This record gives sequence, structure tokens and C-alpha cells, in this order.
Amino acid sequence: MIKAALFDLHGTLAYVENPITDSAISERLFSRGYEVSPQQFRAAMSLVSFIDYPKYGYQSWRSYLSRVFWRLNVKVDEETLHELVNLLNSKPYQLYSDSADAVKKAKENSFKTAIVTTITYFKFEKAIRPIRSYLDVVMTGYEARCDKSSPKMYKKVLDILKVKPQEAVMIGDDEQLDFVLPKSLGMNALLLKREREGKGKVVDAFVYNLKEAMETIIRQCYQS
Repeated sequence: MIKAALFDLHGTLAYVENPITDSAISERLFSRGYEVSPQQFRAAMSLVSFIDYPKYGYQSWRSYLSRVFWRLNVKVDEETLHELVNLLNSKPYQLYSDSADAVKKAKENSFKTAIVTTITYFKFEKAIRPIRSYLDVVMTGYEARCDKSSPKMYKKVLDILKVKPQEAVMIGDDEQLDFVLPKSLGMNALLLKREREGKGKVVDAFVYNLKEAMETIIRQCYQS
């Protein structure tokens, strides 16, 4: 019996339209005399996302980028930092058209609900405001003290929701993180394929949108 519906964030509930690229950031930095290549910037961002954020929980682009430049051992001036903060703030997360209805549907059917993501909360906090009241838990890397590839994150969510692995279903678009990992922990999982790409080798349950995901979960509940 399914008692909890867990949602991935990026690519599942929300997205960034035309996000700022590493190359664009690098070009801005080079124009101001800072030699930071796109790959260097990307690597530093990854270190902050997966290692530093779970420890320190940055609450703004300013503090987040300050750590990125610390990782790069580059001291940028205040004007450059301010410009980059404004640039990144101009591309916020926004909900997919089917997200609000799906999360609300989960609550209407008495499921406990959660977001499970490594992504820093400040990046998507405004985007999820329309559905925040329908969410029991928002689990990021900071709350879990680890990134999403660690079983610890899922185990903590299940513990907070007070459900067994077999009583929860994870819905997400990443085959390894949202399907293989939760399945290995005894959870149910649905892989979301918004682009209707070919079926993955190990995936035996996938859907094309969140409406279909909730219909599938609710139907399975009535059948069990």
C-alpha cells in the first residue's frame, strides 16, 4: 500500500528556462580580468553543490558564489560578484504546468509528500510556494547532510514521514538517482520521461507526465 509520494525537483517538478551557461559566466569573468574557464567554474559549482552545501546550507546566490570563488582561489571584486548574483537571479526555477495539480492530487488522496533533491533551497524556494502547503517535507542536501546519490537522504525522508520503503514511491527523471537507487532500498519508483525518450535498460516503470504518474500510483493503491 502506497502511503507517500516523493518528488524529484529539477526536471520533475521544476525547471529553469534558458539557464545561464558556464560559458556565459566564464566570458563575464574574463571580461573583468578573471581567468576562469567554463570547466573550472562548473567543477567549482559541483564541489559547492555536493560537498559544501550539505555542510553549510548557503541561503543566497551571494554566499553560494562566494564559496565557489573560494574553491577557485579567485578573489572577485564586489561589483563583479553583484553582477553575477543578479544574472543568476534573473533565471529562477519555475514549476512545470502539471506540478501543482500532481502534488495537490497526492495530498487529496492522503499521501504523505516530499521533495527530494540535492539542490540548494534558495534556488527554488519561490517556485514551490504555490505547492508548499501540500508538501510535508522538503529535503535538500543541507537537511540530509549529503547529496542525493547517498541512500542516507532517502532513509531520512522515510524516517521523517514514518513510512516503510515499500510504502513510498519516488517520481523523478534521473534513472540512477530517482529509480535505481530508491528501488535498491525497497521503494517503488516511476521514471519520468517528459521528452518521451527511449526506455532505459533497467527501467520497468515509467511515465510521460506527472498526471500519468499520479494516476498510476492511485490505480495501484486500489488494486493492492
